[in-house]
Amino acid sequence: MGVARPPLRVGLAGFGAVGQDLARRLLRGDLPGAVLSAVCANRLDAARERLDALDDVAGAGKTVPAMRLDAMLDKVDIVCECATAESFPAIARAVVSAGKTMITVSVAGLPNTPDLMDLALRHGGRIRVASGGLPGLDAVRAVKEDGIDTIRLKTTFRPESLAHEPFVRGLGFDFGSVPAASVPNTKVFAGTAREAAAAFPRHFNVAIALSLCGVGFDKTDVEVWVDGAVEGAVQEIDVKAYAADLTLISRNRPSRNPRTSRIVAPSVMAALRNFVDILQVGS
Repeated sequence: MGVARPPLRVGLAGFGAVGQDLARRLLRGDLPGAVLSAVCANRLDAARERLDALDDVAGAGKTVPAMRLDAMLDKVDIVCECATAESFPAIARAVVSAGKTMITVSVAGLPNTPDLMDLALRHGGRIRVASGGLPGLDAVRAVKEDGIDTIRLKTTFRPESLAHEPFVRGLGFDFGSVPAASVPNTKVFAGTAREAAAAFPRHFNVAIALSLCGVGFDKTDVEVWVDGAVEGAVQEIDVKAYAADLTLISRNRPSRNPRTSRIVAPSVMAALRNFVDILQVGS
């Protein structure tokens, strides 16, 4: 007779819209075999209030502690990072130095953390990148095995998503001062994935994720458009490769936070399933 595995103890680093969505799903029991053990955030008092306010999961504030990251690492097996690209380096270094695994959504911070891979190797830590709103990353990884010629990512945002971004305002665009529906399809950026992540650190986790499973930060071409006619972020990937050419499109729906797509939290849940499911589908 087999021995039952202990539940996977999950910690959340960051407790904004994505973190709260994940907490609600885990506390509801959406992922058998995993339990939410702790939450950490910059403001612990606010995190505790948000735990108490999870209206459809009674008692969450009493059963899940909010604590500092270093204390949380002693109580969890895996950390789901759902903070910001600015917070990514400190969180990632702490997690891998503790020999833990981290699922991240803020991978735009990775190019600014060149020591992370060495730290992970030395301490036995691991990093898994959630796919977020990107379609077809399994297929991109597959064609990479035989060689990729080019990859292009075109992302189209609603105006309010980029209205307050310094890079966009520096170009003279003021998308927040006009009705969103009146904004025509407008190109605001063209460059590499590395440059896109630097220009839009809160938005271009997708470009870095695509680079990591493709041809790298400096060989992945990125265009950014703004269009008042789209419902949410639209990601279009075009790949020319030896094994196959790929054209991949996702039309994402916005979450409560207009800067985040609704699919981000489900993509983290899907990544967590790989750690508890016996059968896994996809590479």
